Order: sequence, then C-alpha cells, then structure tokens
Amino acid sequence: MRLAGLRKELKKHGSKEKARLLQRFFKTGPGEYAEGDVFLGLTVPLLRQLEKKFRGLPLKDIIKLLRSPIHEERMLALFMLIRRYYEEDDRGKEKIYRLYLAHTEYINNWDLVDVTAKHIVGDFLMDRDKAPLYALAKSRSVWERRIAVLATFHFIAHGEFTDFLRIAAILIPDKHDLIHKATGWMLREVGKKDLAAEEKFLQKYSSVMPRTMLRYAIERFPEAKRLAYLR
Repeated sequence: MRLAGLRKELKKHGSKEKARLLQRFFKTGPGEYAEGDVFLGLTVPLLRQLEKKFRGLPLKDIIKLLRSPIHEERMLALFMLIRRYYEEDDRGKEKIYRLYLAHTEYINNWDLVDVTAKHIVGDFLMDRDKAPLYALAKSRSVWERRIAVLATFHFIAHGEFTDFLRIAAILIPDKHDLIHKATGWMLREVGKKDLAAEEKFLQKYSSVMPRTMLRYAIERFPEAKRLAYLR
C-alpha cells in the first residue's frame, strides 16, 4: 500500500512540460546515451521530500522502484538506499553495496551515478580492497565506468588520491565524453586538496588527455596557466 501511495504522489506532482525538458536535457532520444528513459517531470528537492515522507519503505519495494522504467522512481530509490546505507552496521552496509552493484543497469544516467556512487561504493571501499573499482573502470558500461570515477570522490574528500589517479590514467583513452567530464571534474577536486598532485598528473598526461577532460581539470587555474596547458 505504501508503494502504491508513493507512486500516486509521484504522478500527482509530475509535470508534462518539465518531463519534456528533462528528456531533452538527459539525452533520451534515439541513439543518445539515455535512449528511451521516461520522466515524470519532478524536481530533486521534491524527491528528497518524498524520501523523508516514505522513510522506512521495505527494501523489496525500494528494489521495485530501482527497477522502474521511470527515472524519478529510480532516483528516489537511490536516495532511500543512501539513507539506509548510513543507518546500517557493517554487514548491512555490505548488503546495500552489493545490491547497488547488482543493479547498475538501472543506475543508467549521470545524475543517478553522481548522487550515489561516492556514498555507497566510495564509502564502502574506503578502507577495503579497491579491486572492484578497477573492474568497473574497465567495464563496457559507461555507467559502471562513471561509477568507478565518482566513487573515488569519497577518497579524494579524505585526501586519498592514489586510486583515483590510477583509474584516471586507465580512462584517458576512453571515447565517451561523460567519462571525460567526470574524470576532469575529479582531477579538479584533487587540485583543491593538493594542487601539486593534480599538476604532476597533468604534466604526465595533459598532451594525450581528451580535450574535455583537460578543460574540466584546469577550469579553476589562472588564465595564463590554463592557456599554457591548452597549448
């Protein structure tokens, strides 16, 4: 009953006009990276409100939301999983981490990855073997590769750069601009913590990095230095 009520509220707050805008913004057209994704037209703040209102939804119902063809239902499920993750003990955290990785086919747009990967994958692997990240970084799925990058945001925030920089080097030949943007963004985050570490990486790889990756990485550099790297 709670799941039915939740879905009823989602539909009630939807906007066909906003849904059309979101479907264009998130590239849902034929041949685009999110082809066929369906939106109701809800805002993220509203989804967060609904997450609080329906807190305590059984895990089996959260999984149903996560497997939904509707984008906002998947986003809401992920918000719920994050909250549950932080409320659990180590055994419960591992269960949610494994559930997350078993459902990456549904975590299939950059916003879904970006709000979750650091909280679940990054937090869980912080003091554990990082081998799963390297497997994700070599996946054929662009979303799994982006999860590998964004999970390291948690490490970077704690001053740990080694695994991100290794993954970034692996992904330099990647062909997808969503990976270029994510990797450049995380390089910029490294620079906020340790500019020398970022520049050491750039000095080694800037000449072979995708242009978008480089632009994101040096976005906050002084103009002269930024232009020097671009040249």
